[in-house]
Amino acid sequence: MKSLQLLRTAVLASSVLVAGHATAKTLVYCSEASPETFTPMIGTADSTMDAAAKTIFNRLVEFKPGSTEIGPALAESWDVSPDGKTYTFHLRKGVKFHSSAHFTPTREFNADDVLYTFNRQRDEDNPYHKLGNASYEYFNALGLGSMIGKIEKVDDYTVRFTLTAPNVTFLSGIALDYMSIMSLEQTQKMVAAGTPELIDREPVGTGPFMLQAYMLDSQIRYTANKDYWGGAPKIDTLVFAITPEPTVRVERLKADECQVAAPPPPSAVAGLKGDPNIDVLQLKGQNIGVLGFNVEHKPLDDVRVRMALSKAVNRQAIVDAVYEGAGTVAGSVVPPAQLGAVKDAAVEYDPEGAKKLLAEAGHADDLKLTLWAMPVSRPYNPNARRMAELIQADWAAVGVKSEIVTYEWGEYLKRTAAGEHDTFLLGGSSDNGDPDNMLSYMLTCEGIAGGSNRSRWCDRDFDKLLMQGRETADATERADIYRKAQDILKEQVPLEPIAHSVVSIPVRKSVLNYVLDPFGRQNFAHVDIAE
Repeated sequence: MKSLQLLRTAVLASSVLVAGHATAKTLVYCSEASPETFTPMIGTADSTMDAAAKTIFNRLVEFKPGSTEIGPALAESWDVSPDGKTYTFHLRKGVKFHSSAHFTPTREFNADDVLYTFNRQRDEDNPYHKLGNASYEYFNALGLGSMIGKIEKVDDYTVRFTLTAPNVTFLSGIALDYMSIMSLEQTQKMVAAGTPELIDREPVGTGPFMLQAYMLDSQIRYTANKDYWGGAPKIDTLVFAITPEPTVRVERLKADECQVAAPPPPSAVAGLKGDPNIDVLQLKGQNIGVLGFNVEHKPLDDVRVRMALSKAVNRQAIVDAVYEGAGTVAGSVVPPAQLGAVKDAAVEYDPEGAKKLLAEAGHADDLKLTLWAMPVSRPYNPNARRMAELIQADWAAVGVKSEIVTYEWGEYLKRTAAGEHDTFLLGGSSDNGDPDNMLSYMLTCEGIAGGSNRSRWCDRDFDKLLMQGRETADATERADIYRKAQDILKEQVPLEPIAHSVVSIPVRKSVLNYVLDPFGRQNFAHVDIAE
C-alpha cells in the first residue's frame, strides 16, 4: 500500500492553515487515465475533458449541472434570428483568464478569444490551425466547419455566427467540452516566444480551477480560481490521482485517499453500496461500447467479412462476463433513451452463419487479424482486455485467428485515429443526449480525416441523413431520419454495438454538493467537503 501512503502524504501536505484558523480544503478524485493534452479542442478522451475542459475552461454556453438543458456561461445571453441561421452571443464582462508560469494576461476575456477558438479549428489558413499537429476530431466530425458560414466580431462583447442552414444541434454542439474558449493573447505570446508547446502544457482558461502541477501518469494538482466569474470554489485544492487500475481506485476510496472515483469494476459495486461512508450514484449510461472494423484494411472492406465477424461474437456472454449485471446488450449505436433509437440494428449471434459468410468471401480458414483493446477501463467498457479475449475465442471458433494489441491510452487513441488497426474496441459516452452526437463523431465521412471515424467507413447516404437530422426541428421527423441511418449501419456493419453500461460513481459522504453528470463527466466547480 505504498502508493496509498504517498497519496496520503501529498494530500496532507496540501492542507495547511489559512486565514488564521481555517483549514484549506482538498478534494482528491481518483481518475482513470492521464489526459492526452490540456487543450480540449485537440483532445477526445473523457479523461482529457475532465482534467482540462471541466476544471480549467468554460464554453460560450454550457449544460446546467445534472441536466441536458443549455444555460449561459461565457455568453450571458444570445439571440436567434427568425430563420434559425443567425446566432448573436452577448459575452460576459469582467471575466479573467488564469496566469501560468510563462504567461500573465494583460486583458480580460472578450470576442477576440471566441473568434480565435472557433477560427483556429475551422480555417486551415488560420495562423494557429496547425499548432500541436491538431486534427480537431470533434469539430470536424460534428460538421461545424461546414455548418458555420461566418463568424463576426460585432464589438468586444458581441459575436455573431451565421450558419449555412438552420441547425437544431448548434447550441448543444458548442456547449461540448472541446469548444472550450482559449486565450488568444496566450497563444500569440507563446508562438512569438518560440514556445507554442506551452499552450498545451500550461493551460490558461477562465474556469474554476488553475493548473498547479502535473506529474505524468501520477497526479494533477489544481488550485481554486478565487476570481472565478461563477463564484470561488469551496475547495482550495483539487487533486486528480491518476489510477488506471479500477480495484486500486476502490481501495483508495475506502481508505479515504480519494473522495470521488471514476467507475469501479462492476464486481465492486455491491460492496461499495454497503459501505456506510460511501454513496454510489448510478445512471443508465448514455454510452455505447463497440467492436469496430477498419474498412480500409483488406478483407475488412468486404461487408460479408464484417458481417461474419459480427455474427461470430456472443455479445450476451460478453455482457455477462465483462459488465457483471451493470450493462445490457446493445441494439444499436444509439443509446435507448435517445431520439430514434432502435433495438434491432445490431447483428445477432450466429456462428454457423458466420462460417458460411467467411467461406463465401473466400476466407474459410485463412483469416488473421489484429484486435486492439484499450488499456484502461472506461464507463462504456470496464474491461477491454477481457472483452478482447472473449471475442478472440469466438472468432477462433469460426476459424479466424486474431492477435490482441494494446498501447498506453494516449498512444492507443493516436494510433487508432491514424488507422493502424484491423479491428478495435472503443466506444463513447454521449456529450449532449442527441443521437447526432455519437453517430457523427464515430461514423461520418468528415470524421475520417479528423481521426474520430476509426472504422474509416464513408457512406454519403448516411451523411445526408445526419445532415437532414441537424436541419429538421420536428422531433417525429428527426426520429425517423435516425432510424433510417441505423438501418444503413446494420446493413453495412462498420462496427458492431456490444453494450450500454450502467455508470456508477462512488462518492464519500463527506463530499457535499456533488451532482451526477448525465453523461458521466466530472465537474467540481461547486463541490464542497465537510471538515
